[in-house]
Amino acid sequence: MTEKREYRMEELAGLAGITVRTLRFYRERKLIPPPRREGRIAWYDDHHLARLRTISALLERGHTLSGIAELAEAFDHGRDVADLLGVGGPTEEEPVRLTPEELAARFEGEVTPENLAAAMDLGYLGTDGDELVHISRRLLDVSSALVREGIPLAEVLAAGKRVREHADAMAELFSALILRHAHEEDLQRLRPLATSVVEAELSLALDRKLRERA
Repeated sequence: MTEKREYRMEELAGLAGITVRTLRFYRERKLIPPPRREGRIAWYDDHHLARLRTISALLERGHTLSGIAELAEAFDHGRDVADLLGVGGPTEEEPVRLTPEELAARFEGEVTPENLAAAMDLGYLGTDGDELVHISRRLLDVSSALVREGIPLAEVLAAGKRVREHADAMAELFSALILRHAHEEDLQRLRPLATSVVEAELSLALDRKLRERA
């Protein structure tokens, strides 16, 4: 196990590439969590160092300190990764770990506190220390691709919420069908069949929609 490192204010500022005065300012603005105090000495750790490096990266990308403060608050109060993934984790989807600056790079200018909170409420994002965890690489890649096409992230997330509602209904329909004629342990084995039906029907529905607009 890696030994937890702690730093005094001067050492932390040097490692983060900022001045002690800037560090104090960030602390006063609550951009970083309070240090551990031992008498009159304040001790910082790698969590603080990672947060300071994230702040620097976001500032370089044009984010304001006010915006970063709002993001930090949403980040600190976000859904924990254990709640996001549950006990067994997703069956087929691959979770993706991201730093806040990596997320900002994927969704240039769209990572607002509102969008971050919406993604967490939807169950797309969770927090794990100084990292974010997206529950699905496929959903992350599709979402960022849609944003690159000019679709606002807020609308992508709103559409995702509606898709989730329909997906839950389809999962309920398939589960009820199987349980009427088979056993509960057969649900996992027959799960790919339900996925294939949904993919085929969506493909056909898109074909029909395109023909209507031709």
